[in-house]
Amino acid sequence: MRDERLTTLAKTLLTHSLKVEKGQKVLITSFLAGKPLVKELVQETYKLGAFPYVQLADEEISRALMMGSSREHSEAQLKWDLARIEDIDAYISIQCKNNDAEFSEVPSEIFQMKAEINKPVQNMIINDRQWVLLNYPTTGLAQMAKMSLEKFTDFVLDVCNVDYKAMAEAQKPLHALMEKTDKVRITAPGTDLTFSIKGIPAVMCAGENNIPDGEVFTAPVKDSVNGTITYNTPCPYHGTTFNNVKLTFKDGKIVEATSDNTEKLNEIFNTDEGARYVGEFAIGVNPLIQHPMGDILFDEKIGGSIHFTPGRAYQDAYNGNESGIHWDMVLIQRPEYGGGEIYFDDVLIRKDGLFVLPELQGLNPENLK
Repeated sequence: MRDERLTTLAKTLLTHSLKVEKGQKVLITSFLAGKPLVKELVQETYKLGAFPYVQLADEEISRALMMGSSREHSEAQLKWDLARIEDIDAYISIQCKNNDAEFSEVPSEIFQMKAEINKPVQNMIINDRQWVLLNYPTTGLAQMAKMSLEKFTDFVLDVCNVDYKAMAEAQKPLHALMEKTDKVRITAPGTDLTFSIKGIPAVMCAGENNIPDGEVFTAPVKDSVNGTITYNTPCPYHGTTFNNVKLTFKDGKIVEATSDNTEKLNEIFNTDEGARYVGEFAIGVNPLIQHPMGDILFDEKIGGSIHFTPGRAYQDAYNGNESGIHWDMVLIQRPEYGGGEIYFDDVLIRKDGLFVLPELQGLNPENLK
C-alpha cells in the first residue's frame, strides 16, 4: 500500500530542500531498500518538469568493490563521477543501511585513499550543486535504534516531515547571536573546551541539505581550540563504532585521542594533517530526536546536543581546514546525559540542553514541536 508520507517527503526534498525548477537534471542515488522513496521522487520530479536520473546500489556489491579497489581504479572512477556531477543540477543521496558493519573489514588505508581521491567530487557536490542527504528506514537502522521496523518507520517519517519553515524562523535568533560571538566555552562531565568562532559565518539548517534536520553550525577558528571534550554518544565511522571518545586539544590540534579502540581511532586521525583539526561546531535543536541511535544523520540533530567535528570544514563556514574526513561526534547536554553548559562570550546561553536567553527559548522543545 502506498504511504502518503513518502509522497510528502518527496515533495519536501524536491521543493523545499532543492527548490528544483523546470528543466533541471536531478540525480537520485540510493541503496536498493530505498526504492519506494525513489519511485515517489521520480514521479514528483517529472511533475515539476525536471529530469530524474537514478543510480541504485547494493551494500554487498559496494563492499566487494571497495575490497578490491586500487588507486588506478579509483582515479578512473573519479573521471566518471566528475563528468556525471558536472552534468546535473541537483543531487539526492538516500542512505539505506541494513548492516552497519558491512564495511568494517575494509582496510582503513582504502578508505583514506578513496577519501583523498574523491575530494573533487565531494567539493563539487557540496559547494556547487543543490544537494540533500537522508536515511531511509531499514531493518538494520531499526535494530540500531532498538525499535521494531514499523515503529522506526513511523518515527523516521514523522521526524522527516516536521515543519521546517517554522524551525527556520526559530533558528534566526541563534544564528544572529553566533554571527557576533567570539569566545565559546563548552562544559559537561569530562569536558571543558574553549575556542573562538569570531569571523566564521553561522549557517541555519532546517531541511535544506539534511533530512531530518535541526542544527545551526559554524566552525572554530582553526588554531583556537583548547581543552578536552568527552563525547557521550557512540561515534560510528565506516562500520566501526567508537565509544567513550575523549579528545584533548592544544592550539587547535588534537594532541591526545582515546576511546575503547584507541589505536584505530588514532589511525583515522592520522589520515592527513587536517584530520586532527576541527571543521565544524554545531548546536542540535530537533525536538523529536532525543536519543542516539548510532546514525549520525539523526544523532547530530538531537535536541540539547552539540557536535564538534574533526576534519574538513564546509565552505559555508570555512575556517581553512581541509581533510579527507569529516567526522561528526555528538555530546548531549541534557540532565539524563550528565548535563552541561554553553557560554558565548562568558554569557550562559544553554544549560542542561535548554536555552536560557529569552530570545532563544523558541528553540526549546515545548516551543518547537
